[in-house]
Amino acid sequence: MKKTIILSLVLSFLCYNTNAQSGKVFGKVFSNFNYDMSPEDGEDSFKEFELKRAYLGYSYKIDDKFSTKITFDVGNNTGGTAYTAFLKIAQLNWKYNDNVNINFGMIGTKNFKFMEKAWGKRYIYKSLQDQNKWANSADLGLTLDYSLNKNISFDLQVLNGDGYKKVQGSNGLMRGGVGLIYSINKLSVRAATDIAPRSSYEPNTDNQTINTLAAVYNMGAVKIGGEYNIQENADNVIDNKKIGRSVYGDYSLGNDLSVFGRYDVLESEDNLGNQWNLSKDGNMMIVGVQKKMTKGVTVAMNVQSWQEATLETEEEADRENTFYINLEYKF
Repeated sequence: MKKTIILSLVLSFLCYNTNAQSGKVFGKVFSNFNYDMSPEDGEDSFKEFELKRAYLGYSYKIDDKFSTKITFDVGNNTGGTAYTAFLKIAQLNWKYNDNVNINFGMIGTKNFKFMEKAWGKRYIYKSLQDQNKWANSADLGLTLDYSLNKNISFDLQVLNGDGYKKVQGSNGLMRGGVGLIYSINKLSVRAATDIAPRSSYEPNTDNQTINTLAAVYNMGAVKIGGEYNIQENADNVIDNKKIGRSVYGDYSLGNDLSVFGRYDVLESEDNLGNQWNLSKDGNMMIVGVQKKMTKGVTVAMNVQSWQEATLETEEEADRENTFYINLEYKF
């Protein structure tokens, strides 16, 4: 369900609720300065300041079993004009017992949450599935988390399938998924499947599935992670396939300073082996340094380098390099 509202109403809502003693107001902002290091011949380098995203919200604990949270997503969204606000989260959480948690309403989805946390730098660049719109970060539906023991947990989700920025049609597609997380010592591994039913029954359509295997190994000063994603019947077209791989790492230098890197590869093929999604295939490299200035404030300098995929008979494309200063501040 799409909820577009006036920003002043969002701020009024939050200010009103700051006096509620049992609740908590929170916010998070992503902004940056970027400079194009690979301009076209004869052109000046493009440079700009950006305010990419602001999250404003309120959480309230009703009792030991129930709690609720509302979050507004404010940004330059394709679904509206600059700095349109959308209702992203409006959920009720039921802690059934120590092992079972249920969320209902407009909820955060499970598709790439594990990978986003492992990467840990959403303010710089989204996780692979999120960046390439394989799934929505929030949707109307239900999620269930079940902890079998301290090492193994399961999650299940059933969703409308349209995300939080689009109006739901008369018949929800009921996109669903299931995941397993296994953690031992410093290693965590996730395996998951997501199914997006087809909306029509044309001969060349079928249900889309996304299978994911991801892992993160955290040694304290060093953290490394990776993921392999395969999308079968992409966009519900039979035999169209997308493959996405991502590896990332972070090394702490002490004093809240760290260096990091990431490498993504996107590929596509159909049943004849053709790169049917060539215009969006390619690879992305990110290298940079991050500093936590104080509680809630983090800044990073990094270079993001994109290279488009080409056919085997063609020369490699030139890399497009952009320098970024990214800033995250939250309360």
